[in-house]
Amino acid sequence: MLVLSRKVGEQLVIGGNIRVVVHRISGNRVTIGIEAPDDVRIVRGELELHEAELSRLEAEEAAAEYAGRFAHDDTAVATLPRRRVR
Repeated sequence: MLVLSRKVGEQLVIGGNIRVVVHRISGNRVTIGIEAPDDVRIVRGELELHEAELSRLEAEEAAAEYAGRFAHDDTAVATLPRRRVR
């Protein structure tokens, strides 16, 4: 991890097309601005973990639903009468 010190108004440039600007510092809180292309997804770290967990749960639910379509349902099976074999 790269750790840098910046003052209010100073910037970081990432990959030539993402700019992070220190907007305000108040006590232990830092407000930043981010300029990035529209196709770059920006998410707070705690939300990223939450979304990963949701994605995992959705995948499990989809797999269970898919498996349920092919599950053997005993009530749907008709039984035939036994025949005598001669």
